[in-house]
Amino acid sequence: MIKRILLSIVLLLILAYLVVAITAFNRKPASRVCRDVELVIKDTVYAGFITKKEVAAMLEKKGISPIGKNLDRIRTKTLEQVLSKHPLIDEVECYKTPSGKLCIEVTQRIPILRIMSANGENYYLDNKGTVMPPDAKCVAHLAIVTGNVEKSFAMRDLYKFGVFLQKNSFWDAQIEQIHVLPGRNIELVPRVGDHIIYLGRLDDFERKLKRVKTFYEKGLNKVGWNKYSRISVEFGNQIICTKRE
Repeated sequence: MIKRILLSIVLLLILAYLVVAITAFNRKPASRVCRDVELVIKDTVYAGFITKKEVAAMLEKKGISPIGKNLDRIRTKTLEQVLSKHPLIDEVECYKTPSGKLCIEVTQRIPILRIMSANGENYYLDNKGTVMPPDAKCVAHLAIVTGNVEKSFAMRDLYKFGVFLQKNSFWDAQIEQIHVLPGRNIELVPRVGDHIIYLGRLDDFERKLKRVKTFYEKGLNKVGWNKYSRISVEFGNQIICTKRE
């Protein structure tokens, strides 16, 4: 008899637990409000080109700022479409977190050259070889390209040279200006030393600059960086220097 009573009590408790559990499971969760926006920049080496403040201002201007809004009513695809128009954003993904945040992950377009052509064209060239508008507000130090710069030449040949500068810390810090002469011959204006580096055509530029760097280390460090006005490596197997008068 006692066993039956205990068994009945246990069954009643299990039944009560199931009822409560099912009720709690089916209960509609309370509305969650977006408390904050978290900006994640995937290429952290260049963090700073795009800021959280800038993203927030862009969304506010479009009237779609998520702060204080019900998370269920925030359309992440709409946010992605708006933010993808930012001149420095290449890819963007928005998603909501359980803690009530909206997370925005961006891959930046990294400018590598500033083009200021003699024909009046003014733009940035990014690390994928595409053109960026001059109002992109880049904060990075970039070599400026001047002279007779055709856009097709910039997007193909100069792009490859810009990628080289981006990856080579020595020459990235040293080259201040790239001047394109008629015939697509190239002059480089360095930051250190009062001279011009004449590359000629961009063919084999890595070997030419390697030779110039060796000359810097073994020659100019001994005789002085202002002894020559022009250093030519047009022919990659030799260096021709013009002494300053």
